[in-house]
Amino acid sequence: MKIGALFPQFEIGTDPKTIKDFAVISEELGYTHLTAFDQIIGLNKASRPGWTYVHDAEDMFHELFVLFGYLAAVTTKIDFVTGVLVLPMRGTALVAKQAAEVDLLSGGRLRLGVGVGVKPEEFEACGEEFGNRGKRMDEQIDVLRKLWCADLITYEGKYHRIEDGGINPLPVQRPIPIWIGGVSEAAIRRVAKLGDGWLPNFQADDTGRRGIEEMKARARANGRDPDAIGIEATMTIIDRTPAELKEEVEAWRAIGATHITVNTMPERWVEEEKRWNKADIGGLHDPQAHIEAIRDFRAALPHLF
Repeated sequence: MKIGALFPQFEIGTDPKTIKDFAVISEELGYTHLTAFDQIIGLNKASRPGWTYVHDAEDMFHELFVLFGYLAAVTTKIDFVTGVLVLPMRGTALVAKQAAEVDLLSGGRLRLGVGVGVKPEEFEACGEEFGNRGKRMDEQIDVLRKLWCADLITYEGKYHRIEDGGINPLPVQRPIPIWIGGVSEAAIRRVAKLGDGWLPNFQADDTGRRGIEEMKARARANGRDPDAIGIEATMTIIDRTPAELKEEVEAWRAIGATHITVNTMPERWVEEEKRWNKADIGGLHDPQAHIEAIRDFRAALPHLF
């Protein structure tokens, strides 16, 4: 099982040295990957009565491709994971170009986690249609893989037309692995049909076990080897004992997780809402405290590293 660290977007701040230190120390501690959340434009919840989304304009999100390009230059081994990039909010050719560049500069260390997004207002602000985002993302995944694997392509789809064109330079990985986020029926179908891996936002319980079993059954029905599809869990590790952490790691292992990302930000899974929510659990507002938290996790469970 591979253990990664969640880049603490909301509390890391804007000092380039602090950002560098978190990645470098994560790598030195033996974390295999660094996962970061995505948000292009933040919306002001104060002007929107009845706001139900988790993140808003107050939350800081560093731009993922620029962030990983920077971190690629100061690290040598740790992988970079978009967890998840809202793909249909972006132009496909540009994503192909940006991802290829990060993969090239990092020596093949990018894993592209993608999702369909949930906020219509963000799509509107980015000039993209919300209603067809799932179908567009399916085609985007196909286009991305073709652009990453050939100098020139010709493509005629419902949402894309490319006539004898391509990106240059190509990435190291051909294609870059694409992992799918989400737990809806559509997301499970998409993972089983198209994904190199899955970034589900459920827990290591009966719901999670049933979801993984369903995904694997669908993968077999699609003629795919379900064991070749990675599964990544997210664990909040602050305010928890080593025994509690070990128990959750083993629960994830038992239901088939291949990767775990440890989260030091103040968020908890809310089962009733089937999503992560901000929580009052003693957030680590000092960036150095996030480093100490991942250091403590490694010390508490050294057998994972």
